[in-house]
Amino acid sequence: MTDRTERPVKIGVVGVGHLGQHHARIYTELLDARLSGVADSNLERAHFIGGNLGVPAYNSLEELITKKSPDAISIVVPTSQHYTIAKAALEAGIHVLVEKPVTMRPEEAGELLDIASKNDLVFQVGHIERFNSAVRYISQMQCEPVYLDSRRTGPFTGRINDVGVVLDLMIHDIDIIMSLVKSKISRIAATGACIFSEHEDIADAQITFENGVLAHILVSRCAEKKCRQLEIVERERQITINYELQTVQISRCVNNPEGQVEIRECPVFPRSEPLKLELADFIRCVKERRQPVVGGYEGKRALEVAVEILRQIHDSRNENAQAVS
Repeated sequence: MTDRTERPVKIGVVGVGHLGQHHARIYTELLDARLSGVADSNLERAHFIGGNLGVPAYNSLEELITKKSPDAISIVVPTSQHYTIAKAALEAGIHVLVEKPVTMRPEEAGELLDIASKNDLVFQVGHIERFNSAVRYISQMQCEPVYLDSRRTGPFTGRINDVGVVLDLMIHDIDIIMSLVKSKISRIAATGACIFSEHEDIADAQITFENGVLAHILVSRCAEKKCRQLEIVERERQITINYELQTVQISRCVNNPEGQVEIRECPVFPRSEPLKLELADFIRCVKERRQPVVGGYEGKRALEVAVEILRQIHDSRNENAQAVS
């Protein structure tokens, strides 16, 4: 009998759109994984991706499970479908990686966590920025932030139309900041606006932690210039992360006889495809039955903050509308 740690993990991908196709591709490149099939509600799309990768295509998760009995699946469908598909997979005894945000509502995420725990299954959430080489580098440093400033902006593409920028973009930054600040949140203040869609296209949030750390997050899909940056201010240095370039710059001021001089360091470290690192970690978690870097708990925690930010944005918009009328 072959030990589970020796044989490749049979993996399926549900949803092979813009991002899901890359999940499927990468699984064919990982030695410990074997892509067994793909599924999509658009069967023509499923056949196109499956045909390119040499695997069968199906119309639903249920058909994929019946025909191929995968050990694990990636769920890369619209957010509104995360809960239903993840629940069906977990109840079938299948390990799950679901793209962020984990679900639409925290209580749904909590239910999935309970099912995964009860069935001893890996439940990972696709917060890809945790696997950005720059983020991995600073996670190994002794960071003691007093203030964090995050900006994630770019032009409107219309590719994501079922959620606004809070669940699409800001949730990345919420997760990163909460992983760096080891304290509970004491206060959240947020505003936002709809510009090109019925969902918020700009959002601005200020988060205050119980230990006194402050964080500011700005996200927008209305900007001409793309920016993906996090500044971590400490008492004696500032760390700047460029997510897109996967670079880190460390700045500090030192005193000399002529006054203060700014010293900048640009550490050199290996850069890798974040999605490939994320999926490889998922496969290792399945084989070793260990907790992922970003599990259901972390996904639920980030979602709870995002939902509160959305509540404040919506309440503010309603108040403004009533004031105008």
